[in-house]
Amino acid sequence: MRLLRRAEGISSMAFAIVRVRSTVQAGRRVEVTLAQLHLCKINHMVVVPENSTTKGMLNKIKDHVTWGEVSPEMIARVLLKRGEMIGGSPGLSDALIKNSSTKYTSIISFAKAMSSNEARLSDVKNLQPVIRLHPPKGGYENIKRSFRVGGTLGYRGKEIEKLLQRMMADSGKG
Repeated sequence: MRLLRRAEGISSMAFAIVRVRSTVQAGRRVEVTLAQLHLCKINHMVVVPENSTTKGMLNKIKDHVTWGEVSPEMIARVLLKRGEMIGGSPGLSDALIKNSSTKYTSIISFAKAMSSNEARLSDVKNLQPVIRLHPPKGGYENIKRSFRVGGTLGYRGKEIEKLLQRMMADSGKG
């Protein structure tokens, strides 16, 4: 499929998925799907390829997450600010990407590969598969309504970058 898209000149994108709601009173299938995506807690984010499998999973969990296409620049910004190594040590850097036996030399080259679905977070040795974010500055919109009707849930396209920016904003403390 990836070769077909490249041959046709169609650029595939990556989705950033952010968990917004709890699974209280949710079905078992929703809980399993969220666990498969490593979205075990609220305000966790993953970057996944855009394909039919992912779209099916998103359709199943659409009442608990928000998602959209994310640019390589935003992926790099999120990785620099919130990327963590296993064990909780922050500080993802170009040197770490370069020394982790990948072909990427910097965070921006790794982010570009992620947005074109050529790389995953698991390609960097000891990097957490999920990115923990702060709650958005100013709070979420209504978490029981779709984004299309003024809420938070579901597909939001490029607007996901504005939400991610608010979730990475410093609170002014410490």
